Amino acid sequence: MEKTMTRQKSLWQAYLQAARPFSFTASMTPVFLGAALTLRAGIPARWELFPLVVVASLLIHAATNMVSEYFDWRKGVDRPDTLGGSRVIIDGLLTPRQVLTAGLLAFAATAAIGLVFVAVHGWPILTLGLIGIAGGFFYTAAPIGFKYMGLGDLCVFWLMGPLMVVGSFFVLTGVWSFEALAVSLPVGCLVAAILSGNNLRDIAHDAAADVRTTAGLLGHRRAKYEYAALVLSAYALVVLLALFSALSLWALAVLLTLPMAVRITKAALASTPDNPDTIAALDVQTAQTHLAFGVLLIASVLVETWLS
Repeated sequence: MEKTMTRQKSLWQAYLQAARPFSFTASMTPVFLGAALTLRAGIPARWELFPLVVVASLLIHAATNMVSEYFDWRKGVDRPDTLGGSRVIIDGLLTPRQVLTAGLLAFAATAAIGLVFVAVHGWPILTLGLIGIAGGFFYTAAPIGFKYMGLGDLCVFWLMGPLMVVGSFFVLTGVWSFEALAVSLPVGCLVAAILSGNNLRDIAHDAAADVRTTAGLLGHRRAKYEYAALVLSAYALVVLLALFSALSLWALAVLLTLPMAVRITKAALASTPDNPDTIAALDVQTAQTHLAFGVLLIASVLVETWLS
């Protein structure tokens, strides 16, 4: 009995590892930003739906991670000598079939929650849901594989920036918000930078697997500039949004994270193709910057709401 329970525990730990929960801040930040913007808007909202929004966002993120794990393994992107992925397949913790099945089940659960949103708000919400699920699945899945076509950065920017912020706002209020779309852009830039940093580090490994990421298509020198542009654009956009009153001056609190952004940008710009180990943790460091930036941006919207 004890051995059976230990095996079951190990199995669930392996599935959790495959879901990569450390990355969930990238999906929670835009969802909570959408909720904060809902509060600021001061219009009637269905707050009882918010827990479902959170669960659906976590599920679709986990589903995308697990399906990506499977197809990265099939494409030869994840190998014993590479740094990416959760390694559950490479290390024999789960079979490829188990990982793919778990990912598909998580997508199915996301769709089931989405039907609740459709029942509340009608068919317009279905469009956002289908875009999110299709984008997450075909990010790596055949026959498309946006990641392998050099479209990964753009895909992640839209799916985990504007789509999640606007989607969260719409589920809660039932209305579209161009202001929410504008405010989502800095978050989209930083979440795309996480992937950009990951792919900058892995250019050589991805090329060996015949995978064309955005960084791979640009080449190391241009990919460094793309990464820097994504990180610094997030801050420039917040300043512009504050100047045009889409955000309050409280939003300039995100500038407190600028030293973090400068540090990781300098590291990226100083990196060389033959020594990727110098930016081995660039994706993790960028995710930490994204989280700190997002928390301060959300807090600024809440402070503005409470003081108005």
